[in-house]
Amino acid sequence: MSVKRQISLLLAVLMACSVLAGCTDQPTGDSISIYPIQGEKLAAPTYGEHDPSVEAVANGANDFAFRLSAELLAGKETENFVCSPYSVWLPLAALVNATDDDSRDALLAALAAQGVTAKEINHAASRMLFDLTKEGSREYEPDSHNPLRMANAIFVDYEETLKSEFAQSFADFYRGQVFAVDFGNADAVNAVNQWASEHTEGLINDIIQQFDPDTVAAIANAIYFSDRWEWEFKADQTTENAFYGPTGQSSAHFMLREGDNQTYYEDDCLQAMPLRFKSGGALYILLPKDGDAAGLLSSMDEMYFQEIQDDSIQASGKLLLPRFTIDSGVVELNDALESLGIPLFDQKAAALTGGLIEGNSPVWLSSAVQSAVISVDEKGTTAAAVTVMAEAGAAMPEPTTPFDMTCDRPFVFILCDSTYDGGTQILFTGIVNQPEIAG
Repeated sequence: MSVKRQISLLLAVLMACSVLAGCTDQPTGDSISIYPIQGEKLAAPTYGEHDPSVEAVANGANDFAFRLSAELLAGKETENFVCSPYSVWLPLAALVNATDDDSRDALLAALAAQGVTAKEINHAASRMLFDLTKEGSREYEPDSHNPLRMANAIFVDYEETLKSEFAQSFADFYRGQVFAVDFGNADAVNAVNQWASEHTEGLINDIIQQFDPDTVAAIANAIYFSDRWEWEFKADQTTENAFYGPTGQSSAHFMLREGDNQTYYEDDCLQAMPLRFKSGGALYILLPKDGDAAGLLSSMDEMYFQEIQDDSIQASGKLLLPRFTIDSGVVELNDALESLGIPLFDQKAAALTGGLIEGNSPVWLSSAVQSAVISVDEKGTTAAAVTVMAEAGAAMPEPTTPFDMTCDRPFVFILCDSTYDGGTQILFTGIVNQPEIAG
């Protein structure tokens, strides 16, 4: 048997306007097979009761989302930005089950889940998946529209054996599938790319160019979101005007939303509005008053974002928001994740040894990248993400006049959805420093 030790982490995030369609369940190929593992049903909430451990994990995931965003923004403050922190968080949460005792506490701390056990983070992940994917609604209405889909998978080299305990936990709590591939040839690359394409409606096709020859496994997460606005913008009211970005002035197409009973927040630092989707969730638009969108997102935390939600009011006014399209290209994540305290990249410690693959050969996380694009227009937005791991604002004043929120300068967006125990869950974050003109 060849000596293989690495797990690669390859993260791709894609957002674009498109229509939801069905996808196949697994990649195909002569040398690809699927482990026959049956997982349990996702954990449903106990209505009328809230699970404090789930709430703690969910709040920690949001905290991780803002910290990861800040790390990735460093040095790129004048550029457009988009990422899916949740697509990074979910496979890292799954890998808690594969860490050794010395590394588990460090990984949980990096995920802002100190004091939580592996069992509790598994239960929380299952609960969050149940809510975010509208599992309860689909049990009673199988044909109901589900705007958010998630998939998890781990690709294991055919010469290796995945630990049965990890495989079962991955299936039970993360709905993870296990595929056997040959990392020694192009089949593994093709299998992961095909899986990514199938679970993102063809939006992500070439996230991986090659695997390190020492790779033993690749753990993957895919997120795909597509929904229309609850209150759509009228296309005939969209006008072209100037946008004042950090590198100069350009033209953009501004969509108009005007009327009463709009959810709105304002303090000394920012204006904020949620653009709600038909099936739940929202795209929050945060407009900093000083024009420093990167500074706002870098300083944002879970408590401030919760304050914005809690202290919003129903107000009369208008929003002018440019249509925008952002493509991040490929972004290296290793340094950001190591800065956040993720202990899995240390080759000497090899924290995944014995917990993921049968045997005692050293196993560690070797690489992490992400690619992202987002498009927002009058009808709504779509978001998809693939993750492959080869192993203080002032009190809000009551507005006395209708508000005017004109996003003709850099602004932040946060795509989120709701969970029963954990409240709002952040799925994507980003900054528009320069909107692209939609055709």
